[in-house]
Amino acid sequence: MSDFLDGHRPLIAILRGLEPARAADVAHALVDAGITLIEVPLNSQGPLASIAAIIAAVGTHALVGAGTVLDVGQVRALAGIGARLAVSPNCNPAVIGAAAASGMIVLPGVLTPTEMFAALAAGAHGLKIFPAELVPPAGVKAVRAVLPPGVPLFMVGGINADTMAAYRAAGATGFGLGSSLFRPGKPLADIAADARAIVAAWDAL
Repeated sequence: MSDFLDGHRPLIAILRGLEPARAADVAHALVDAGITLIEVPLNSQGPLASIAAIIAAVGTHALVGAGTVLDVGQVRALAGIGARLAVSPNCNPAVIGAAAASGMIVLPGVLTPTEMFAALAAGAHGLKIFPAELVPPAGVKAVRAVLPPGVPLFMVGGINADTMAAYRAAGATGFGLGSSLFRPGKPLADIAADARAIVAAWDAL
């Protein structure tokens, strides 16, 4: 089930508010630092333009798509530009099924065991536990014990280089990184430096 991670660190850059004019440069900085899973939330400005620019810039090296995918119409729009990753804050079986049928890797947002199993039954490739602040490492360890082996678990929400180790030890597969990595207007050099620090923290685990 985690085959989509082959060749990728399980670190997802969440580029909420990314400006389309900066999309290619930010993507290159991330990939150069070693982060090759990239999502642009659809509640950003011009998200499809940013996603298309990132695909053109680094699509042969990175798995690129959208976050905050909430309906099937958005799935169709993403498929039309060649997006390969669909991440949601919630568990919507229709969205999961449509994205999977379009060939995208689907990571829906879940919080409870009921949502986790429903997402997997709908065709999810992995699970985004969101918001991570509500599920401490002990909770991750508990659900890992009952989920099918090998299901990728991504912790999202409040994650930074200092909070990864405890979750990783509890059974988390990887992490989504938002404001600790990117904010609109953040200088490119700072994005690159923070990406390198996050990669170094992951590699040290």
